[in-house]
Amino acid sequence: MKKIRFSILTVSDKGYRGEREDISASVIKAKIEKIGYELIDYEIVPDDKGMIKDALTDFCDIKKVDLIFTTGGTGFSPRDLTPEATKEVVEKEAPGISEIIRFEGYKITPHSMLSRGYSGIRGDTLIINLPGSPKAVEESLEVIIPILDHGIEVLRGEAYECATKQKNTS
Repeated sequence: MKKIRFSILTVSDKGYRGEREDISASVIKAKIEKIGYELIDYEIVPDDKGMIKDALTDFCDIKKVDLIFTTGGTGFSPRDLTPEATKEVVEKEAPGISEIIRFEGYKITPHSMLSRGYSGIRGDTLIINLPGSPKAVEESLEVIIPILDHGIEVLRGEAYECATKQKNTS
């Protein structure tokens, strides 16, 4: 399997204006690079639906990354629009990812059920909305890291190729 390429999109008005350090993106970068994935791009945008959609589309269609993590913009605030923007760019849903993040998060804090994070696929790219809190990001990644390799392999068509080769050599 070729190296998995990923991008991070932070959605934060304060982060975009330079008023808040982006710790959540640092958590994502450290944990995902540790498992051998290559960071291709990182961007901070304000809570603006059009800018979120543009960044996601660029990562998928131009930079051709395998995986995008968003952080921030998944709560109840009127400006939290990350799930809505993500839904407008994806072609297929991947609800189990966000469901398990909320389910496992609920075991730590009931506030997890307030997350509106969404996951889906555009072309050959898996997009996963993570919360904005560094602690919640770390907890979420712990839950989903074990399935990422297989999910990307399936998305790339590599899991089928491996299964076919194994079947043909048995």
